[in-house]
Amino acid sequence: MSRRPDTGQSPPTALWLVDSSIYVFRAWFTLPEGITDRNGNPANAVLGFSEFLLRLLTHISPAPVVFAFDESLASSARKQIYPAYKANRPPAPESLKHQFRLCRTLVRALGFAELSSTRHEADDIIGTLAARHRARGRAVHLITADKDLTQLVGPRDLWWEFQQDRRLDAQGVEKHMGVRPDQVADQLALAGDKVDNIPGVPGIGMATAARLLRRFDNLDTLLADVDAVGTMQLRGAKRIAALLDGHRETVRLARRLTGIDCDIDDLPDGLDITSSSPDRDALGALMEQLGFDTSRRIRWQALVSRMEG
Repeated sequence: MSRRPDTGQSPPTALWLVDSSIYVFRAWFTLPEGITDRNGNPANAVLGFSEFLLRLLTHISPAPVVFAFDESLASSARKQIYPAYKANRPPAPESLKHQFRLCRTLVRALGFAELSSTRHEADDIIGTLAARHRARGRAVHLITADKDLTQLVGPRDLWWEFQQDRRLDAQGVEKHMGVRPDQVADQLALAGDKVDNIPGVPGIGMATAARLLRRFDNLDTLLADVDAVGTMQLRGAKRIAALLDGHRETVRLARRLTGIDCDIDDLPDGLDITSSSPDRDALGALMEQLGFDTSRRIRWQALVSRMEG
């Protein structure tokens, strides 16, 4: 095995990229709706997200962290490609949009970069930052519960569902998904994704898609030799070959949706991801607005002191 040349310098600290929206939504759906702030506005999502932040930052601080948020589904690039993309999801109510704004204010008050785009999803922001910083020698740690982001995991990277402490490196992704990280987008295109309302090939699930990709390696090679699928030792092989042949355009459309764009133009090349000192005044105002009790305030103050030290 070849070794990296010894430059006398330590490799850069791993970059943590947080798929923030998923943790806001998780809090929204799991915590009681009756939780409100001092003004009587719903606060379950922001309070749940704040607890996630507290535990995450206590664990990883002072590593560099960037928080990516989804902003506008209606104007996203995938929606333009396929109008039915995520059409199964109802629009967020104004009360939740208000809480999203508070979550982003909280991240900024802590001194971290928080990013969003009206044209690209958080996945694409994360993918672009991962590609850029991996090229500069950084390992990338992805904080998410979204299986789609497993396609970004490189040899030194990590996919981490923080709340359940489930961690997957590249080998772990292959064991869990049945394919290498670079094959995940092809697998999702074949099987479809009900969560995102992405069409696939009827009768082909994730396991069958994995078997096909282990045999043909990638979607282009598979579609170029569909007849060979009929000769595989696979239950219903001839039927699957016929389904693939009849759904070529569907699969190619789906692949445009399942692949993460790792070169979006919304983010300037010189984007500063370094964190700044927490804004204690802004944090104090948020704690007051959200009605933090004494115990929660003490834990947050301990975190802030640690970050400043």
